[in-house]
Amino acid sequence: MSELQGKIQSDLNAARKAQDKLGVLLLGTILSDVKNRRIEEKRELSDAEVGDVLRKGIKKRRESIEMYDKASRADLADRERAEVAALEKYLPANVSDDEIRAAIRNIIAGGATNIGGVMGKASPMFKGRAEGATVSRIAKEELSSPH
Repeated sequence: MSELQGKIQSDLNAARKAQDKLGVLLLGTILSDVKNRRIEEKRELSDAEVGDVLRKGIKKRRESIEMYDKASRADLADRERAEVAALEKYLPANVSDDEIRAAIRNIIAGGATNIGGVMGKASPMFKGRAEGATVSRIAKEELSSPH
């Protein structure tokens, strides 16, 4: 069991003892997703892979937030936002936009002239530390601005 998975499991046990029904449901769901991924991979997962499962859960909840907001269901959207915040605590801190922008400028200076080339080099640098959409947005801004 990875260190991150162990932390989530101990927090689940604490939520059970505290009778925090929403916490138990959220963490239980994430651990179930981790278990399913472990079965697919036929091996124990690393912290990075457990982080990927967490990011997938966060992305799914953010999509739900958009749908709930469009349907004027603020109560459900707020619950999803709380779940996103709870899950983000388990991930390493995101990289700042300035740090991403500096790296992308270096990639462009190194000869990458299109979005595919920039993203091909930038994505692995920020995997797990920044959302792909954020990296893509900054890359497009930098490619379109005159240097």
